[in-house]
Amino acid sequence: MHKTDTHHERKGRHWTTVFKSQLTLQMMILPSMIFLIIFAYIPIAGNVIAFQQFNLTTGFLKSPFIGLANFTEMFSDPTFYMAMRNTVILSLLNMVIVFPAPLLFALIINEIPFLRFRKFVQTSSYLPNFISFSMVASMWIFLLDPKGMVNQSMLLLNMIQHPIEFWTEPGLFRPLSIMISIWKGVGWGAIIYLAAISGINPDLYEAAKMDGAGRVKRIIHITLPSLIPLFSILFILNIGTLFSGNLDQSVLLGNSFNKETSYVIEYYSLQMGLELTRYSYATAVSFFQSTMAILLVLIANWFSGKVSGNRLF
Repeated sequence: MHKTDTHHERKGRHWTTVFKSQLTLQMMILPSMIFLIIFAYIPIAGNVIAFQQFNLTTGFLKSPFIGLANFTEMFSDPTFYMAMRNTVILSLLNMVIVFPAPLLFALIINEIPFLRFRKFVQTSSYLPNFISFSMVASMWIFLLDPKGMVNQSMLLLNMIQHPIEFWTEPGLFRPLSIMISIWKGVGWGAIIYLAAISGINPDLYEAAKMDGAGRVKRIIHITLPSLIPLFSILFILNIGTLFSGNLDQSVLLGNSFNKETSYVIEYYSLQMGLELTRYSYATAVSFFQSTMAILLVLIANWFSGKVSGNRLF
C-alpha cells in the first residue's frame, strides 16, 4: 500500500513539474480551449430540441417532448430526399475528383525543374483560397453569363450557335461546382502534400535514379507510397462531409431553375430553421447529418486501418 501511494505521489509530482514547465504553452492554448467549450461542446446540449416541439419563449427546458416526430416528418418529406440525393452525389463527386486533385497537383509542381517557376505556380495556385466565396460566385456568374466572356468567346469561335444558360441548366450545375471547387482549393490543398514530399529522404530518389528508375517510376514507387498515410488520414477526415454538401455553392450559385441539382441538406436545414422558424425540425435534420458523419468517419477509420494500416484513432 505504501509503495502504491509513493508511486501515485511521484506520478502527481511529475505531472505538476511537466505542467509548470509548459505553463506558457498551456496559457497559449487556453483561449482556443475556452472557445471550443463555449461554441462547440456546450451547444451539443441544444440537440435535445430535435426531440421537442420547441417554443422560443419557453426555452428547451419547458418545451414538450414529441419523441421522433420530427425525424418521422423529415423522412417523409420529398424535398428532404431531393436535398439528400443532391448532397450525396455532389459529395461523392468531390471525393472522387476534387479530393485527389491537390495530390496530383503537388506531384506536378514537385516535378517542375525550374525553382522560380515552381514557386510562381504554387503561389498563384493557392491565391484563390483567400478570396471569399461570395466574390468567387459573382466572378463565375459574370464569366458564364449569356453575355459574359465565356459565351461571347465561344460564339466568336463558332463553337456554339446560341449562348449557353450555364446557371439555369440543372445538368450543368454539378460539373461547374466541381470545376469551381478545384480552381479555388487545389493550390491550397497541395501545400500539405508538398510539405510531406519535402520530408521524403532524398537518398531514396538517388538510389532509384542509380538503378535506372525514371521520374514516373520514382513517383510510383517512392513518392506515392510515402504519401499514403497522409492521404488516408485526410480521406478519413473528409468522408464525414458526405452528408454536408457545400452551402456556399448551393446558396450563391443555386436558383429556382437548377434547384433539382443544387439544393443540399445544409440549405434545407437553413431554410427550415431561419426562414420558417421550425427550430426543432431543423435541429433534427442537423442531428441526422452529425450522426451520419460520425458513422462514416468510424467506418472509414476502420476500413483504412484494415487496408493500409493507417488509422486516425
